[in-house]
Amino acid sequence: MTRFLLTILVTTLSSAQTTSAAMKGDVVVYGSTPGGVCAAIAAAREGVSVILIEPTDHVGAMMTGGLSHCDSNQMVRSTLMGLFHEWHARVVTDYTDRGLPAPYDPTVKDQSRWTFEPHVAMRVTKKMLDEAKVKVLVSERLTSVGMDDRRIASLCTKTGTYTAGVFVDGTYEGDLMAEAGVAWTIGREGRAEYDEPLAGKRYPKKKMEINGFDDKGNLLPLLTTGDGGQELAGDRNVMTYSFRLCLTTDPRNRISMPKPDNYNPARFEIVRRYLKAGGDTKQVGFDLYPLPGDKRDGNNSIGGQFSLGLVGGGNEWHEADEAGRKKIWEAHKQYTLEFYQFLTSDPAVPKHVRDTYARLGLCKDEFANSDHFSPTLYVRESRRMKGLYVISQRDILDKPQKDDPIAISSFPIDSHDCQRIALKGGGVLNEGTIFPVRKREPKQGYAYHVPYRSVLPKPEQCVNLLVPVALSCTHVGMSSLRIEGAWMAIGQGTGVAAAVAAKENLAVQDVPYDRLRERLLAQGQVLDLPAQDDRDKK
Repeated sequence: MTRFLLTILVTTLSSAQTTSAAMKGDVVVYGSTPGGVCAAIAAAREGVSVILIEPTDHVGAMMTGGLSHCDSNQMVRSTLMGLFHEWHARVVTDYTDRGLPAPYDPTVKDQSRWTFEPHVAMRVTKKMLDEAKVKVLVSERLTSVGMDDRRIASLCTKTGTYTAGVFVDGTYEGDLMAEAGVAWTIGREGRAEYDEPLAGKRYPKKKMEINGFDDKGNLLPLLTTGDGGQELAGDRNVMTYSFRLCLTTDPRNRISMPKPDNYNPARFEIVRRYLKAGGDTKQVGFDLYPLPGDKRDGNNSIGGQFSLGLVGGGNEWHEADEAGRKKIWEAHKQYTLEFYQFLTSDPAVPKHVRDTYARLGLCKDEFANSDHFSPTLYVRESRRMKGLYVISQRDILDKPQKDDPIAISSFPIDSHDCQRIALKGGGVLNEGTIFPVRKREPKQGYAYHVPYRSVLPKPEQCVNLLVPVALSCTHVGMSSLRIEGAWMAIGQGTGVAAAVAAKENLAVQDVPYDRLRERLLAQGQVLDLPAQDDRDKK
């Protein structure tokens, strides 16, 4: 009897493995970023079967991974409807249904702060995916792509093969498009390539009057180079990555920040020199945004000299394999823990600053599966597709109107540091920051169309792939597009297009725009630009 039951069990497991090893959908989305999640939901709501494949064990990326101060407070919120509005309305309902105050009012499209807790964001995201009947698979990392002429025939992971009529690359890194042979770029363009005044090297921050070299002439730790390169030229640097920390001072929910392994105070010698030279203590630390539940969202300070961002640490992320990305992820976590240790213990840091940060700790009720530390590295920028249309500074500030919009974006052009340079003649410079380019009043970016062409590969490369996150744009363009609210809207537009292409067996480049526009409007997408103020030419 035992042997008989064992045989049945083995047979059942073998059948389940066979089923999971080969799956087919009308649309397959790889990467559960906000763009990937919204593409999957939007496509499913159009009546096609959708499989959402996530390479990690965390669904929602930054949207559920600690970015809990919604950056749409700097956007034209009236243009962000559809899934973006619905998601936020459901977040608020999650609170009010439990008898808690509404953290914000999503019907009021002003510049107020919209904040939420990560576990609430996760609950809402999973519920919307479930209701749309999206098949969600986690810990399924892409290993290869099968191509049939210019079509993706299959997406393979370590444990399965997935087929579909249309594929969507929802990753921050553009992993699927790169594996499919679609052209891409990395880093920053030179100023002349797209006639972008904000391209090339950027030096808006004050030079620190300190020596960036040790006694032997070597770069100190946390410095990336002794030569920043020609000012007008591009390079392969990306803006700094970091974690968004969910923190609290509430003793009932607070867990002490873990001590870093092998902490070496010498790593922060450059910060120590800055403080000893009279540097502004407000330029050392990180931003803290209040959240519901007596929590704080800790973010890299774009205006700071030393913050949570590991400058230069993400430059190899895009081409690293699974082991390589894990190593880079761990390096960023190690830096984060060490920076916190420095802020709370080093004698060079004023006592009132040390005490302020020491009161903070991780939250018991967040990220239980990753020891309460955010599971998601904030990949602000990675590969960018070289597609049918490249969004550049001119499209944001000068020519916002397009004939084929699938979404409206409006976050300011805004880049974090890309390099930290030790000058040979003395001094240290953080390079790469673009401080927010936006209206003076209200403080919001300029609204502009995201054209359908910008999510399309060139047809000679691939005809059944859409790319809403690593879309076709310059570094300056990505500095505005790189925000969760924009990616949610672009993801929804892309998902609807994927459904139309799948239903009618069309190449994605052949989807009739009038048909696409009709379905986008039916899903609540806003496609008409608001009246514009005079745009600052910077």
